Amino acid sequence: MNTENAFETHRSRLFGLAYRLLGSRSDAEDVVQDAWLRWQQSDCASIRDPEAWLVTATTRLGIDRLRAARVQRQHYVGPWLPEPLEIDQTPDPGDRAELAEQVSLAFLATLERLGPEERAAFLLKEAFDYDYAQIASLLGQSQANCRQMVHRARERIQAGRPRFQVAPEQHRRLLERFMHAARVGDRTAIAALLSEDARLVSDGGGKAVAVIRPLLGAVRIARLFWAAYRRADPAVEWRMGTVNGEPAILRYRNGTLAAVMVAVSDGDRISELFSVANPEKIGPGVTPASGGASW
Repeated sequence: MNTENAFETHRSRLFGLAYRLLGSRSDAEDVVQDAWLRWQQSDCASIRDPEAWLVTATTRLGIDRLRAARVQRQHYVGPWLPEPLEIDQTPDPGDRAELAEQVSLAFLATLERLGPEERAAFLLKEAFDYDYAQIASLLGQSQANCRQMVHRARERIQAGRPRFQVAPEQHRRLLERFMHAARVGDRTAIAALLSEDARLVSDGGGKAVAVIRPLLGAVRIARLFWAAYRRADPAVEWRMGTVNGEPAILRYRNGTLAAVMVAVSDGDRISELFSVANPEKIGPGVTPASGGASW
C-alpha cells in the first residue's frame, strides 16, 4: 500500500477523532491535513502500525490546537458552542441516530468542561475503544494517570447528561411543541415545556444577534422568546430538521439558514437549549446529511 492509500484508509477515523477533540469542523480538517503532511515527511516504510502512528499524530496535533483555541476563545464574543458538522432539513433523523449519539452538539458542548488531555483520554477510551496501555503510550502518561483522567471525565460528562435516556421520537415531539410555542409567542406554553432551572446558551460570535451570557430559568427564557415574537420578522421561517443527526429547530431568514437550535430533555421538559447563529459555523461549508459526512 502506497503512502497516500495508507493515509486515506484512516482519514475518516482521524477526522472523527479531531472533530470530537475540537468541536470545530474547520479545525478538525486542518489537524487532519497537518497529520497528512507529517505522514508524508516520515519514513512510512519503517512504520509497523500506520493507524497507531496516525492516531497518535492526530491526537497530539489536536491537543495542541485545542490549547491554542482556548486561549483565542477568551476573546470570543459571548459563549462559544461547537460547530455543526451536518445540518439536514429532514425532520426525522432516521439512520443518523448513531451520529447523534456520538457527536450531538449537546455532547460536544459538555466535552468543553474537560481539559485537553483529559478530553483526549476520554474520547480514545469511550469513542475509539483504546485500552489504557495504548492511551498511556499515545499521551506520554502513566496508565494510572490515564485511568484517573478518564474517571474524572466520565463524572463530569454524566453530570451534564439527562438522568434517563429519551427515545428520539419523544424528544423530537417535545422540541416540535417548543418550536410551535416559540413561533406564536406563547409565553405560558414555552415556560411549561422548560424545566424550572432550564438554561439557554446562544452563540452568535459577535456576528449575529444572540444572548451574550447563558440565560437561566424557564420564565426568563420564555420572556426572551415572547419578546422575539413581538419583534417578529415576516422574513423568518421556522422548520424542524436535524443537526449532527439529532432533532433540531432550524430558523431561516429570507430562505437562508440563520440559526440552529438543539435541546437536552428528559422527554417531558427541556433542561438545556443550545443555539448556534454564528454564520461562520452554519454557512454553506456545513455538510448536508445526504453527503455522508465522515465522523
